[in-house]
Amino acid sequence: MKFEGQVAIVTGAGRNIGEDISKLLAAHGATIAVVDLDKGRGDKVASDIVAAGGKAKGFVCDVSSEDDILKCVADVMAAFGRIDMLINNAAISDNKNMFDLTTAEWNRVLAITLTAPFVLTKAVAKEMIAGGRGGRIVNVSSTSGYFGRDRATAYTAAKGGVVNLTKSQAIQLAPHKIRVNAVVPNKIGSPVGKDEFDPTRPVVNLVGRPGVPEDLANAVLFLVSEESSFIVGTALFVDGGCTTMMPGNT
Repeated sequence: MKFEGQVAIVTGAGRNIGEDISKLLAAHGATIAVVDLDKGRGDKVASDIVAAGGKAKGFVCDVSSEDDILKCVADVMAAFGRIDMLINNAAISDNKNMFDLTTAEWNRVLAITLTAPFVLTKAVAKEMIAGGRGGRIVNVSSTSGYFGRDRATAYTAAKGGVVNLTKSQAIQLAPHKIRVNAVVPNKIGSPVGKDEFDPTRPVVNLVGRPGVPEDLANAVLFLVSEESSFIVGTALFVDGGCTTMMPGNT
């Protein structure tokens, strides 16, 4: 198994994309720190991984809180002794026009969707550097970070920020043999912050079907593997080609 003995933190891992990423990395031998605000969801994913023969443990964390993040990273280190991979997946959306969006709502979306990847990456990178083994970090952006929308004002700003945050992190961490990349999904699985996946939700792309969480999990698997060792600071679009068509982003 390619990740035997290695540890991955996955945020927002209690459902949808984060769940599939966690299970796929575990299937390839990684020990998973299943991080989610909902203890029940996180523990369920961790128990599913263990039942399938993998290794995982649930960790409750409010990624909008720096104190919670620092405690979570410390708890993962105490439990497993190392961190080799970080997947910054947790996000929320506002789905509002700017005139309907309060400053408090704006701040919360940015705290979870943009500030958390900054704080988490900084804390995890310190542990990776101390361990001397390097590491791999993947940030989850969105096609919404590349185009304006008539709603989701804070979300588009945050996901656009994730793209350039990834580039800066990649430059700053490359000397420490830590590779940072991003993935850019479009309408994969259930909508952000929702449990239910609607397969009839209209999508416009070149593939002709909605994306499923496994699509993004496979891309993450590639970016944390040695097969992508010459790829750093990039944003890999996992959008069925909708960005090429443009209309799929509205």
